Amino acid sequence: MDKLLGKVLKHDVISKAGLLLVPARTKLTWGHIKLLQQHRVSSADLMYASEALPTVAESLVAEASQYAEDLFYRIRRNRKVPLLEIRTELIPYIQQITEHPNLFEVLDSVKVKDQYTYKHSVGVGVLATLLGKWLKLDKAELAVLSLGATLHDVGKMRISQEILQKPDKLSEEEFSEVKRHTIYGYEMLKEALGINPRIPLIALQHHERVCGAGYPLQLKDPQIDDLSRIVAVADVFHAMTSTRPYQEAAPFHEVIDQLLDRTGNILDPYVVNVFLQNIAAGMVGRKVLLNDGQWGEVIYINPHDYLKPLVRINESFVDLSRERNVRICEIIA
Repeated sequence: MDKLLGKVLKHDVISKAGLLLVPARTKLTWGHIKLLQQHRVSSADLMYASEALPTVAESLVAEASQYAEDLFYRIRRNRKVPLLEIRTELIPYIQQITEHPNLFEVLDSVKVKDQYTYKHSVGVGVLATLLGKWLKLDKAELAVLSLGATLHDVGKMRISQEILQKPDKLSEEEFSEVKRHTIYGYEMLKEALGINPRIPLIALQHHERVCGAGYPLQLKDPQIDDLSRIVAVADVFHAMTSTRPYQEAAPFHEVIDQLLDRTGNILDPYVVNVFLQNIAAGMVGRKVLLNDGQWGEVIYINPHDYLKPLVRINESFVDLSRERNVRICEIIA
Protein backbone atom coordinates (compact mmCIF):
# COMPACT_ATOMS: atom_id res chain seq x y z
CA MET A 1 0.00 0.00 0.00
CA ASP A 2 2.90 2.39 0.70
CA LYS A 3 3.60 2.51 -3.05
CA LEU A 4 0.24 4.28 -3.55
CA LEU A 5 1.44 7.44 -1.77
CA GLY A 6 1.06 10.39 -4.12
CA LYS A 7 -0.98 8.55 -6.74
CA VAL A 8 -4.30 9.94 -7.98
CA LEU A 9 -7.40 7.76 -7.85
CA LYS A 10 -9.22 7.18 -11.14
CA HIS A 11 -12.55 6.23 -9.50
CA ASP A 12 -14.34 6.65 -6.17
CA VAL A 13 -13.41 4.04 -3.54
CA ILE A 14 -16.56 2.67 -1.90
CA SER A 15 -16.62 0.47 1.22
CA LYS A 16 -18.57 -2.80 1.40
CA ALA A 17 -21.21 -0.90 3.38
CA GLY A 18 -21.64 1.60 0.55
CA LEU A 19 -19.69 4.42 2.26
CA LEU A 20 -17.55 6.71 0.10
CA LEU A 21 -14.03 6.24 1.46
CA VAL A 22 -11.97 8.32 -0.96
CA PRO A 23 -13.37 10.22 -3.96
CA ALA A 24 -11.99 10.07 -7.48
CA ARG A 25 -9.14 12.44 -8.43
CA THR A 26 -7.81 12.46 -4.85
CA LYS A 27 -4.04 12.40 -4.41
CA LEU A 28 -3.42 9.69 -1.83
CA THR A 29 -1.78 10.65 1.46
CA TRP A 30 -0.81 8.48 4.45
CA GLY A 31 -4.20 9.34 5.99
CA HIS A 32 -6.05 7.96 2.97
CA ILE A 33 -3.92 4.83 2.91
CA LYS A 34 -4.60 4.15 6.60
CA LEU A 35 -8.34 4.62 6.01
CA LEU A 36 -8.26 2.15 3.12
CA GLN A 37 -6.36 -0.37 5.23
CA GLN A 38 -8.90 -0.03 8.05
CA HIS A 39 -11.64 -0.95 5.57
CA ARG A 40 -9.56 -3.82 4.17
CA VAL A 41 -9.23 -2.28 0.72
CA SER A 42 -6.18 -3.72 -1.03
CA SER A 43 -4.05 -1.99 -3.65
CA ALA A 44 -5.30 -4.57 -6.17
CA ASP A 45 -8.82 -3.17 -5.75
CA LEU A 46 -7.77 0.34 -6.74
CA MET A 47 -7.40 2.05 -10.09
CA TYR A 48 -5.33 5.17 -10.25
CA ALA A 49 -4.54 7.60 -13.01
CA SER A 50 -0.90 8.30 -12.27
CA GLU A 51 1.43 9.82 -9.76
CA ALA A 52 0.28 13.38 -9.27
CA LEU A 53 2.37 16.08 -10.84
CA PRO A 54 3.93 18.25 -8.13
CA THR A 55 2.10 21.47 -7.39
CA VAL A 56 3.89 24.81 -7.70
CA ALA A 57 4.26 24.95 -3.92
CA GLU A 58 5.61 21.38 -3.77
CA SER A 59 8.17 22.14 -6.49
CA LEU A 60 9.36 25.26 -4.68
CA VAL A 61 9.57 23.44 -1.34
CA ALA A 62 11.51 20.57 -2.98
CA GLU A 63 14.01 23.02 -4.50
CA ALA A 64 14.36 24.92 -1.23
CA SER A 65 14.80 21.69 0.75
CA GLN A 66 17.46 20.45 -1.65
CA TYR A 67 19.31 23.72 -1.26
CA ALA A 68 18.91 23.58 2.53
CA GLU A 69 20.33 20.04 2.63
CA ASP A 70 23.45 21.14 0.75
CA LEU A 71 23.69 24.29 2.87
CA PHE A 72 23.48 22.46 6.18
CA TYR A 73 26.00 19.88 5.01
CA ARG A 74 28.47 22.71 4.41
CA ILE A 75 27.63 24.32 7.75
CA ARG A 76 28.19 20.97 9.50
CA ARG A 77 31.55 20.62 7.77
CA ASN A 78 32.79 24.22 8.06
CA ARG A 79 31.03 25.29 11.28
CA LYS A 80 30.26 28.65 9.65
CA VAL A 81 26.94 30.14 8.51
CA PRO A 82 27.10 31.81 5.04
CA LEU A 83 24.57 34.48 5.89
CA LEU A 84 24.73 36.49 2.65
CA GLU A 85 24.28 33.35 0.55
CA ILE A 86 21.26 32.27 2.61
CA ARG A 87 19.67 35.71 2.26
CA THR A 88 20.11 35.78 -1.51
CA GLU A 89 19.62 32.10 -2.41
CA LEU A 90 17.37 30.37 0.15
CA ILE A 91 15.14 33.09 1.61
CA PRO A 92 13.68 34.06 -1.81
CA TYR A 93 12.26 30.50 -2.01
CA ILE A 94 10.62 30.96 1.40
CA GLN A 95 9.10 34.28 0.38
CA GLN A 96 7.84 32.92 -2.95
CA ILE A 97 6.16 29.92 -1.28
CA THR A 98 4.29 32.18 1.15
CA GLU A 99 2.89 34.20 -1.76
CA HIS A 100 1.11 31.14 -3.17
CA PRO A 101 -2.67 31.78 -3.16
CA ASN A 102 -3.72 28.29 -1.97
CA LEU A 103 -2.99 28.16 1.78
CA PHE A 104 -3.67 24.44 2.16
CA GLU A 105 -1.51 23.59 -0.81
CA VAL A 106 1.29 25.42 0.99
CA LEU A 107 0.56 23.65 4.30
CA ASP A 108 0.49 20.29 2.50
CA SER A 109 3.72 21.00 0.62
CA VAL A 110 5.76 21.69 3.76
CA LYS A 111 4.73 18.48 5.54
CA VAL A 112 7.77 16.25 6.00
CA LYS A 113 7.90 12.54 5.28
CA ASP A 114 11.71 12.12 5.24
CA GLN A 115 14.92 14.12 5.72
CA TYR A 116 13.23 15.88 8.62
CA THR A 117 16.05 18.19 9.74
CA TYR A 118 16.45 19.98 6.39
CA LYS A 119 12.81 20.12 5.35
CA HIS A 120 11.76 21.18 8.85
CA SER A 121 13.91 24.30 8.51
CA VAL A 122 12.17 25.22 5.25
CA GLY A 123 8.74 24.38 6.68
CA VAL A 124 9.21 26.49 9.79
CA GLY A 125 10.60 29.31 7.67
CA VAL A 126 7.46 29.25 5.51
CA LEU A 127 4.99 28.94 8.42
CA ALA A 128 6.65 31.65 10.50
CA THR A 129 6.74 34.00 7.51
CA LEU A 130 3.03 33.40 6.88
CA LEU A 131 2.35 34.09 10.55
CA GLY A 132 4.42 37.27 10.40
CA LYS A 133 2.31 38.48 7.48
CA TRP A 134 -0.91 37.66 9.31
CA LEU A 135 0.43 39.55 12.35
CA LYS A 136 1.15 42.50 10.03
CA LEU A 137 4.86 42.80 10.77
CA ASP A 138 6.63 45.51 8.81
CA LYS A 139 8.90 44.54 5.91
CA ALA A 140 12.15 44.80 7.87
CA GLU A 141 10.91 42.75 10.82
CA LEU A 142 9.40 40.15 8.48
CA ALA A 143 12.79 39.73 6.77
CA VAL A 144 14.46 39.12 10.14
CA LEU A 145 11.75 36.62 11.06
CA SER A 146 12.07 34.69 7.77
CA LEU A 147 15.82 34.34 8.16
CA GLY A 148 15.71 33.52 11.87
CA ALA A 149 12.94 30.94 11.44
CA THR A 150 14.74 29.19 8.58
CA LEU A 151 17.92 29.01 10.68
CA HIS A 152 16.24 28.26 14.02
CA ASP A 153 17.65 24.70 14.15
CA VAL A 154 21.08 25.40 12.68
CA GLY A 155 22.63 24.36 16.01
CA LYS A 156 21.66 20.75 15.20
CA MET A 157 24.57 20.74 12.77
CA ARG A 158 26.79 20.31 15.83
CA ILE A 159 24.86 17.23 16.99
CA SER A 160 25.63 13.77 15.65
CA GLN A 161 23.40 12.40 12.89
CA GLU A 162 23.10 9.17 14.86
CA ILE A 163 21.21 11.00 17.61
CA LEU A 164 19.13 13.15 15.24
CA GLN A 165 18.01 10.15 13.15
CA LYS A 166 17.52 7.72 16.04
CA PRO A 167 14.12 6.01 15.58
CA ASP A 168 13.80 5.03 19.25
CA LYS A 169 13.32 7.12 22.34
CA LEU A 170 16.40 9.15 23.20
CA SER A 171 18.29 8.47 26.40
CA GLU A 172 18.40 11.23 29.00
CA GLU A 173 21.96 12.04 27.96
CA GLU A 174 21.04 12.12 24.26
CA PHE A 175 18.04 14.36 24.89
CA SER A 176 20.20 16.75 26.91
CA GLU A 177 22.56 16.97 23.95
CA VAL A 178 19.68 17.63 21.52
CA LYS A 179 18.42 20.45 23.76
CA ARG A 180 21.83 22.09 23.45
CA HIS A 181 21.12 22.82 19.76
CA THR A 182 19.56 26.09 20.94
CA ILE A 183 22.85 27.20 22.51
CA TYR A 184 24.94 25.85 19.62
CA GLY A 185 22.77 27.74 17.13
CA TYR A 186 23.03 30.97 19.11
CA GLU A 187 26.83 30.67 19.26
CA MET A 188 27.13 29.92 15.54
CA LEU A 189 24.80 32.71 14.40
CA LYS A 190 26.16 35.50 16.61
CA GLU A 191 29.53 35.01 14.87
CA ALA A 192 28.02 35.75 11.44
CA LEU A 193 29.16 39.14 10.15
CA GLY A 194 26.42 41.78 10.03
CA ILE A 195 23.69 39.59 11.53
CA ASN A 196 20.67 41.16 13.20
CA PRO A 197 20.94 40.26 16.93
CA ARG A 198 17.36 38.96 17.00
CA ILE A 199 18.26 36.10 14.63
CA PRO A 200 20.60 34.35 17.11
CA LEU A 201 17.93 35.00 19.78
CA ILE A 202 15.39 33.00 17.73
CA ALA A 203 17.78 30.04 17.66
CA LEU A 204 18.30 30.38 21.42
CA GLN A 205 14.68 30.98 22.48
CA HIS A 206 12.39 29.00 20.15
CA HIS A 207 11.98 26.25 22.77
CA GLU A 208 11.28 28.67 25.63
CA ARG A 209 7.71 28.57 26.93
CA VAL A 210 5.60 31.39 28.37
CA CYS A 211 5.20 29.52 31.68
CA GLY A 212 8.97 29.20 32.12
CA ALA A 213 9.09 25.43 31.51
CA GLY A 214 11.09 25.63 28.27
CA TYR A 215 14.81 25.49 27.57
CA PRO A 216 17.65 26.39 27.68
CA LEU A 217 17.10 29.36 30.05
CA GLN A 218 13.56 28.73 31.41
CA LEU A 219 12.53 32.24 30.35
CA LYS A 220 9.01 33.43 31.15
CA ASP A 221 6.47 35.37 29.10
CA PRO A 222 7.88 38.94 29.14
CA GLN A 223 11.47 37.75 28.66
CA ILE A 224 10.86 35.95 25.35
CA ASP A 225 11.43 37.93 22.15
CA ASP A 226 8.30 38.43 20.02
CA LEU A 227 9.84 36.80 16.95
CA SER A 228 10.87 33.76 19.00
CA ARG A 229 7.22 33.38 20.09
CA ILE A 230 6.14 33.27 16.44
CA VAL A 231 8.78 30.68 15.54
CA ALA A 232 7.78 28.57 18.57
CA VAL A 233 4.22 28.24 17.20
CA ALA A 234 5.44 27.48 13.66
CA ASP A 235 7.91 24.93 15.02
CA VAL A 236 5.30 23.09 17.11
CA PHE A 237 2.70 23.06 14.32
CA HIS A 238 5.16 21.83 11.69
CA ALA A 239 6.54 19.11 13.98
CA MET A 240 3.06 17.77 14.73
CA THR A 241 1.97 17.73 11.07
CA SER A 242 5.14 15.98 9.86
CA THR A 243 6.40 12.41 10.06
CA ARG A 244 9.53 12.23 12.22
CA PRO A 245 11.92 9.31 12.82
CA TYR A 246 10.11 8.47 16.08
CA GLN A 247 6.55 9.70 15.45
CA GLU A 248 3.87 9.73 12.74
CA ALA A 249 2.17 12.94 11.65
CA ALA A 250 -0.96 13.69 13.72
CA PRO A 251 -4.42 14.15 12.15
CA PHE A 252 -5.68 17.72 11.78
CA HIS A 253 -8.05 17.68 14.78
CA GLU A 254 -5.32 16.36 17.11
CA VAL A 255 -2.93 19.08 15.96
CA ILE A 256 -5.55 21.74 16.66
CA ASP A 257 -6.38 20.23 20.08
CA GLN A 258 -2.71 20.17 21.06
CA LEU A 259 -2.17 23.76 19.94
CA LEU A 260 -5.19 24.91 21.94
CA ASP A 261 -4.04 22.88 24.97
CA ARG A 262 -0.68 24.66 24.83
CA THR A 263 -2.14 28.14 24.41
CA GLY A 264 -1.45 30.50 27.29
CA ASN A 265 0.78 28.25 29.39
CA ILE A 266 3.23 27.09 26.70
CA LEU A 267 2.65 29.12 23.53
CA ASP A 268 1.72 32.77 23.10
CA PRO A 269 -2.12 32.87 23.00
CA TYR A 270 -2.35 35.83 20.62
CA VAL A 271 0.02 34.26 18.09
CA VAL A 272 -1.81 30.90 18.23
CA ASN A 273 -5.19 32.60 17.84
CA VAL A 274 -4.10 34.58 14.76
CA PHE A 275 -2.59 31.42 13.26
CA LEU A 276 -5.72 29.31 13.77
CA GLN A 277 -8.10 32.07 12.64
CA ASN A 278 -6.30 32.33 9.32
CA ILE A 279 -6.26 28.55 8.85
CA ALA A 280 -9.99 28.45 9.58
CA ALA A 281 -10.69 31.27 7.11
CA GLY A 282 -8.95 29.27 4.39
CA MET A 283 -11.11 26.19 4.99
CA VAL A 284 -14.24 27.47 3.23
CA GLY A 285 -14.82 25.49 0.04
CA ARG A 286 -12.28 22.81 0.97
CA LYS A 287 -13.01 19.10 0.88
CA VAL A 288 -12.47 17.49 4.30
CA LEU A 289 -12.21 13.95 5.63
CA LEU A 290 -14.06 13.49 8.94
CA ASN A 291 -13.09 11.04 11.67
CA ASP A 292 -16.23 8.98 11.00
CA GLY A 293 -14.91 8.24 7.50
CA GLN A 294 -17.24 10.61 5.64
CA TRP A 295 -16.16 13.23 3.12
CA GLY A 296 -17.65 16.70 3.11
CA GLU A 297 -17.13 20.30 2.09
CA VAL A 298 -16.70 23.23 4.48
CA ILE A 299 -19.31 25.84 3.60
CA TYR A 300 -19.40 28.16 6.62
CA ILE A 301 -17.07 29.12 9.47
CA ASN A 302 -18.81 29.45 12.82
CA PRO A 303 -17.65 32.85 14.21
CA HIS A 304 -18.05 31.59 17.78
CA ASP A 305 -16.17 28.31 17.21
CA TYR A 306 -14.20 28.87 14.02
CA LEU A 307 -12.38 25.53 14.05
CA LYS A 308 -15.66 23.59 14.02
CA PRO A 309 -17.37 24.72 10.81
CA LEU A 310 -20.57 23.76 9.01
CA VAL A 311 -19.87 20.88 6.61
CA ARG A 312 -22.02 19.69 3.73
CA ILE A 313 -22.10 15.91 3.17
CA ASN A 314 -23.99 15.12 -0.02
CA GLU A 315 -27.40 16.74 0.57
CA SER A 316 -27.15 17.04 4.35
CA PHE A 317 -25.32 19.41 6.69
CA VAL A 318 -23.29 18.72 9.82
CA ASP A 319 -22.51 21.49 12.32
CA LEU A 320 -19.27 20.37 13.92
CA SER A 321 -19.76 22.84 16.78
CA ARG A 322 -22.76 20.72 17.85
CA GLU A 323 -21.56 17.27 16.79
CA ARG A 324 -18.73 17.15 19.31
CA ASN A 325 -17.65 13.62 18.39
CA VAL A 326 -17.22 14.41 14.70
CA ARG A 327 -13.92 16.06 13.84
CA ILE A 328 -11.89 16.99 10.76
CA CYS A 329 -9.01 14.56 10.15
CA GLU A 330 -7.69 15.97 6.92
CA ILE A 331 -8.19 18.94 4.62
CA ILE A 332 -7.65 18.48 0.89
CA ALA A 333 -5.76 21.28 -0.84
